[in-house]
Amino acid sequence: MKAALLKGKLDISVEEVPLPEIGDDEILLKVKAASICGSDVRMYKNGYQHVSKEHPLIIGHEFAGVIEKIGKQVTAYEVGQRVAVAPNMGCGTCDHCVSGETHLCEHYQAFGINMNGGFAEYVKIPATAIQQGNITVLQDAISFAEAALVEPLSCVYNGQKRLHMTPGKDVLIIGAGPIGIMHIMVAKLFGAAKVFMNDLSRERMEQAKKLFPDLILVEGDLQEEICKHTGKGVDVCIIAAPAPTAQTQSLQYMNMNGQLLFFGGLPKDRENVSLNTNLVHYKQLSIYGCTRQSVMDYRLCSKLVNDKRIPLNSIISATYPIDDFMEAMDKAAHAVGLKHVITFA
Repeated sequence: MKAALLKGKLDISVEEVPLPEIGDDEILLKVKAASICGSDVRMYKNGYQHVSKEHPLIIGHEFAGVIEKIGKQVTAYEVGQRVAVAPNMGCGTCDHCVSGETHLCEHYQAFGINMNGGFAEYVKIPATAIQQGNITVLQDAISFAEAALVEPLSCVYNGQKRLHMTPGKDVLIIGAGPIGIMHIMVAKLFGAAKVFMNDLSRERMEQAKKLFPDLILVEGDLQEEICKHTGKGVDVCIIAAPAPTAQTQSLQYMNMNGQLLFFGGLPKDRENVSLNTNLVHYKQLSIYGCTRQSVMDYRLCSKLVNDKRIPLNSIISATYPIDDFMEAMDKAAHAVGLKHVITFA
């Protein structure tokens, strides 16, 4: 089968590799779509721990497909089912795992991160993923490309869930990439009043505006621009970009009792950020972080997409065969368009 192998920094190649063999308690999935994530781009640009020419990794953790084969001990699924797969698996016995937060397990495993992932014609789904409920059956109405995007959507949902979002809040989203667009979708689902967006790229902001005509684009002095619209600052600010300065400055835009979500990580050489803690104190602000998603988050978001509550198709910029993987990666790396998806016949 063909697969995209990461072998080190700036070193990915599409090659023929052996078809995975499954055990009695495993599933063989025929991948139909796998989308490129910012994490994939970072792994490509910077290399990744324990990955080398001698020990390559099939990357890709956002994928969906059709069950090709099941082991004789697997009873919950059938050959031919259309499914999407949550990528994170825990040990199953630690406090996080038994509370349902398998994605926070200290010894977690994830497709495309520390085990072979979805940029391949076939993926082996281990018993752990089956037992922990990582496989979600899809309705016929949802395309495989849409289903591949359930993973990042559920990460976004996990973040906003931590904010305890309620209707009527004014929300500022900094970062107009695919994650920022998904934050708009989820904020609207939670009943946001005004939604503001800022990005260094005017083109990306205009792209977001086409998708959401009522979106308010803000540039320049953000504190002044936001006060023109709200008179008091925003209730929620979400930093959906790897920008330390944006995190530092975000406290200035907040209303009393405001909530900030630092979504995603920062580059290792810029991860220490200066914050004015007097603003945190006197405005009674709350700052949240988030990572990955639980299986329940994934299932809920899969249902939202199945039920057409979230229009994920609108952010798919292009699809590519696996042989054109590097074209798709190059566009994702240079922020051309939004989501780039590898599809398989």
